[in-house]
Amino acid sequence: MAIQWYPGHMTQARKKAEETMEFVDIVIEVLDARVPAASHNPMIDEMRLFRQRPQLKILNKADLADPKATQDWLNYFNRQPNTKAVALSCKKPGEANKIPKLCLGLTPHRGTHLKPLRMLIMGIPNVGKSTLMNALLNRRVAKVGDEPAVTKSQQRFDLSETMSIIDTPGMMWPKIQYESDGYMLAASHAIGRNAVIDEDVALFLADNLLKNYPALINTRYKLDAMKLDVLQMDGVDLLEAIAKRRSYKRHDGLWDTEKTAIAFLTDYRSGAIGRISLETPDSRNIMIEHEQSPPADNITDNESDHL
Repeated sequence: MAIQWYPGHMTQARKKAEETMEFVDIVIEVLDARVPAASHNPMIDEMRLFRQRPQLKILNKADLADPKATQDWLNYFNRQPNTKAVALSCKKPGEANKIPKLCLGLTPHRGTHLKPLRMLIMGIPNVGKSTLMNALLNRRVAKVGDEPAVTKSQQRFDLSETMSIIDTPGMMWPKIQYESDGYMLAASHAIGRNAVIDEDVALFLADNLLKNYPALINTRYKLDAMKLDVLQMDGVDLLEAIAKRRSYKRHDGLWDTEKTAIAFLTDYRSGAIGRISLETPDSRNIMIEHEQSPPADNITDNESDHL
């Protein structure tokens, strides 16, 4: 099942962002470090490039992501023109303080009393834009919540006499192109729960982690003690094992798959399983090639003659 989520208020948010883009000097795009490409909104690039604005990409929640994958993403983004990428955790004191200096490096003609630096924070829901705003201002000015789409309108604040910053609502795009992106975003809590089935998302996540982080899964859920071989399991096996270990049963005696799914997703989102990234530049290239390849049964007879 493909996941799509584009609440009505986001159309207005996009229009407002397009208007604001004309009057800012740089775009700060906040990404989830665990899913940097999946959490990139392609509409932000369209707006930014139309106005020829440089960008600072912040891979937030870096403390939850795989450090090796994060470095690979930084190398990838820093090869792009008019772009600087940095990994940090906005919740850690002082980490946000480096952002104004990085923005000035991309806009050397701004940051004076005559030409103040005007920054625009953008990103999809629940990647930490409001947390970043609060950290930059060193006070709580933006509402923060562990749910997507908490911020509903733009907010502008002065960082100093020579710098200002605008926070925007989380903004999705109308159609998620790749099915796996929808699942990665849902697993990372960037999509409203009314648009997803937790059990499906948990199965997707379980298969991903069993493939890429079997040791972390084994340690977190003590599968060895249950005499289970993590390398021989699939997502269904893992969720059943978690349900058994935690005695998640329904009143009818069956395993409570919904409760298990939510618990597993919470473990991932909180970092309880460990530092995890759901994609790397290499894995994304493979995914795109796979999803764009035509099914084998669509190959014509003439094409098959040349295989």
